[in-house]
Amino acid sequence: MEFKTFVFYFLSAILVFAGLRVITARNPVHAALFLVLAFFTASGVWILLQAEFLAMALVLVYVGAVMVLFLFVVMMLDINLDRLREGFWSYLPLGSIIALLMVAEMGLVLGGNYLGLFESSVRQTGADESNVQAVGRLMFTEYVYPFELASVILLVGIVAAVALTQRGKRKNKAVNPSQQVFVKAGERVRVLQMPAEKRD
Repeated sequence: MEFKTFVFYFLSAILVFAGLRVITARNPVHAALFLVLAFFTASGVWILLQAEFLAMALVLVYVGAVMVLFLFVVMMLDINLDRLREGFWSYLPLGSIIALLMVAEMGLVLGGNYLGLFESSVRQTGADESNVQAVGRLMFTEYVYPFELASVILLVGIVAAVALTQRGKRKNKAVNPSQQVFVKAGERVRVLQMPAEKRD
């Protein structure tokens, strides 16, 4: 076995383990940290495939921005863990069907490329052109509208995260001086008459 093959299987094992821990961890903060580990491992797989730009984009965008934002949202929100665990077994059949469908799709794509069932339509870069230049040219020419749509979706996610943290009434202890000035002395203290009780 070559060293590159060993590294690929090693990273793949870590990636599968981290993905399983993301969906099985009971603490959402732990799940987010395992997702960070999965992103780092996936970037290593991208580097093995000689796609350095995608690896760095995965680390900078997802780990450096999206996951940090997700961690802040999880830690700032008052999440009831017991309520999140309710109904796990009722959603398990649907989740299993979706997982099997995703595995079948990945098997068709990867198996088709491996067995040569269909030819790859990815344009190969020349020796005088780096993959960063090729990705940039495709991103801002053929795929400029999906790129802008992804930017808008990220912006909506940031706004939604801020709105979730600001929801509900906050317990504000600030004092309004104008209301204090117009308060009368009789309104500050109210004396209540209560009947005396005898002790046995």
